[in-house]
Amino acid sequence: MALKFKFKSKDEIPAEYLPLYAERDGAWVAEIEGAADKTKLDEFRTSNVALLKENEEIKQRYAGIDPEEVRKLVEEKRRLEEAQQLKAGEVDKVVENRIKGLRGDWEKQVSTLSTQLDAATAQLVAIKIDQGVITTATKRGLRPTAMPDITARARTIFRLVNGVPTAFDADGKTVRYGKDGLTPMTLEEWVDAQVSEAPHLFESNAGGGAAGNGSGGAGNKGSVKNWFRKDTWNLTEQMKLQKSDPGLAARLKAAA
Repeated sequence: MALKFKFKSKDEIPAEYLPLYAERDGAWVAEIEGAADKTKLDEFRTSNVALLKENEEIKQRYAGIDPEEVRKLVEEKRRLEEAQQLKAGEVDKVVENRIKGLRGDWEKQVSTLSTQLDAATAQLVAIKIDQGVITTATKRGLRPTAMPDITARARTIFRLVNGVPTAFDADGKTVRYGKDGLTPMTLEEWVDAQVSEAPHLFESNAGGGAAGNGSGGAGNKGSVKNWFRKDTWNLTEQMKLQKSDPGLAARLKAAA
């Protein structure tokens, strides 16, 4: 029997495969590294085929046309029109057309710079906020499949202020303060709150700090021994954990 990526209900999942699935967005989805919904893959493939076809049509439409030669012809046409206008005494029209052309070039440059600035800002946000949240949440036991969800949540709260992730209330203007009531809420404080407010994003033992526990203290309830640490290294246990819980294994390995 071939494994399905998604089931509508828990009852549809064969009992022996139940540990591989987790409930998300009203369905049961396989938590297997590299697995993806076939429907999404089909949509992506169809979109690529359409884009390739469109690209081929554009190539055929403009086959044999030299863009540089076209630019030269356009410039020559403009020069001849200006010469005729100057000969007819229409100096104002020539000046107006030239200013219009310069304005168009300037607006294009401004648009390009604005696009580049937006891209740079988005990249900075991804580095400062997204990666910061994922790094902190992973230590709290974040499920690998929950990364897009928690970063989307974080972006509704945090904005970069002078390059620093700063939390704001729903109005987007009022700074949200942390536990001390004096300084803005940190990414760490916000992630700690998510463990309680959105527990489905974290492993079941995340509340006890097991995912980030590298000491392997057997006396702590709910703790998980880190078999990747030098003092507790055990290849057999590592392989068992990677098979039973790949996400936890990856986090423990990173924390070792």
